[in-house]
Amino acid sequence: MATYTCPTCGMSVNITCATCGSPLVDDTITKDDGSTVDVSKCPEGHGKIKSPLCCGQDMTCAV
Repeated sequence: MATYTCPTCGMSVNITCATCGSPLVDDTITKDDGSTVDVSKCPEGHGKIKSPLCCGQDMTCAV
């Protein structure tokens, strides 16, 4: 299961796709202005969400 951890305080959460149960994986999307946004996506193609935040920072995932 994918575990996302806050680099500041160490809090962790597990996130899976509600459609298929697969652990979400880290990815990035590039906006029209060239900037990037961290997202978490279903590896089976069921969608993506903004990566979870904690302490004002994106939580990271090591799968």
